[in-house]
Amino acid sequence: MATVPVDVQKVARCRELANAIAADVQQFIDAHTTVGVERTILRAYGAEGVSDEGVPIVNLVVDRYKEAGLLDRGIAYFLARALVRGARSVKEAAEELAYGAVMDDGTGGPTELEANAAIAPATAVALARIDHARDRRRALKLAHAPGDAPLKYVIVATGNIHDDALQSKAAAFAGADIVAVIRATAQSLLDYVPEGATTEGFGGTFATQENFRIIRAATNEATRSGGRYIHQTNYSSGLCMAEIAWMAAVEGLDMLLNDAMYGILFRDINMCRTFVDQYVSRRLIARAGIVINTGEDNYLTTADAVDKAHTVLSSQFINEAFAFRAGLREEQLGLGHAYEIDPWIEDSFLLELSQAQLVRQIFPNHPIKWMPPTKHKTGDIFFAHVHDAMFNLVGVATNQSIELLGMFSEAVHNPMLMDRYLSLKAARYVHSACKNLGDEITFRSDGRIARRAVQVLDEALEQLEEVARDGIWDAISRGAFADVKRTRNGGKGYNGVVKKHAQYVNPLLDALEAQS
Repeated sequence: MATVPVDVQKVARCRELANAIAADVQQFIDAHTTVGVERTILRAYGAEGVSDEGVPIVNLVVDRYKEAGLLDRGIAYFLARALVRGARSVKEAAEELAYGAVMDDGTGGPTELEANAAIAPATAVALARIDHARDRRRALKLAHAPGDAPLKYVIVATGNIHDDALQSKAAAFAGADIVAVIRATAQSLLDYVPEGATTEGFGGTFATQENFRIIRAATNEATRSGGRYIHQTNYSSGLCMAEIAWMAAVEGLDMLLNDAMYGILFRDINMCRTFVDQYVSRRLIARAGIVINTGEDNYLTTADAVDKAHTVLSSQFINEAFAFRAGLREEQLGLGHAYEIDPWIEDSFLLELSQAQLVRQIFPNHPIKWMPPTKHKTGDIFFAHVHDAMFNLVGVATNQSIELLGMFSEAVHNPMLMDRYLSLKAARYVHSACKNLGDEITFRSDGRIARRAVQVLDEALEQLEEVARDGIWDAISRGAFADVKRTRNGGKGYNGVVKKHAQYVNPLLDALEAQS
């Protein structure tokens, strides 16, 4: 198989630095919780539904205890005390916390032993729900084998979940291996999760638990009728990152877009909030056996894809380090990168080939997520189809794992059924016609492709040395990634970060951490 030069000592040093960077942040994570994390714990324990005004019960409870300055104990602490006092279910206990005339201030009352015993059954049920969904999904995959890599990944984005279900089945019929429902524009900035099935959305469909259930049923139907496993994907990002991870875990999704820094850089979500939320979301994802897709591809939409290619690689090392700390395994880390170099640059194809091969070799056991050209799409559908074919060629030649297919109508409109069909047809042709190309070619050790790979690794190592020296907080503040600058105390959601009490209680997180 064709390979590029990779200095294993430099790779080891990159991982050592990334681990040091993550370790520094982990100290902050371990000492803090967020309103999103506490809502997630309530959901996992069975607090569901909305008020008469449409506000999720988990928001009512968490906001009330946050405003009272009590959330630092962990909402599970107060939930357990309500159960000891006589609440007949978690739902009844949550309603007491939300609406009770007398608010529990955490003093006196049940002993710690009594509270722990009261919450233990709910913790076991929450874990069992994750395990049941994971095992059911694995059984279906064993019965109906997935397609060959690169898995062909397409999106649907109608705004109406029922239309999305139909389009997902149509995509599977046309040859898709993975279907993602694009989330409604700006849902990542909502500090609550909408309830129930949704039939309207701008630029996509809201991520809700009922929508997950509907789309999972549709792709399972496509799996059984087509005899080939169809993977289901959505987004675990934004201010409700951990809540969405929980919903995806219990509804049996296969993959989630989940990144340690994407929300900070591209949605201006506070970095303290994001680092805590991504850790808890990944603890749930690890237990559920879900594959994450990280977002390094986005760096090259705001920064130059030639000059800043190394930032993709250094971020991949950092994302890997954060993920390992949250208990994920290599086979769950779909690290992202993209085909975003200006196509009119001389030897642009060689540069893309070099980057793809370098990533594949450094992360040999990871299901790499490879993104198509978008930045330089202009609406010229004929050239765009050729551009996407070159992307498909690099993907199959370098043994990428997951390919989000380019659409020739990119920059024109959301993909229609026929657009998706033609993209799938073109990818199927290139993947078949060049299936074993990677085994038949070699790269010159002193050639352009090899030299480029050496350069990118060297620059990534240099950047990681700087980030480890200064800390990732300062690195992000000065625009080290994607040429975007964010401050440690700025951005959305910072007021939802809470320093933990010395006796903070979170039995579910404790159980998830104990697993690894």
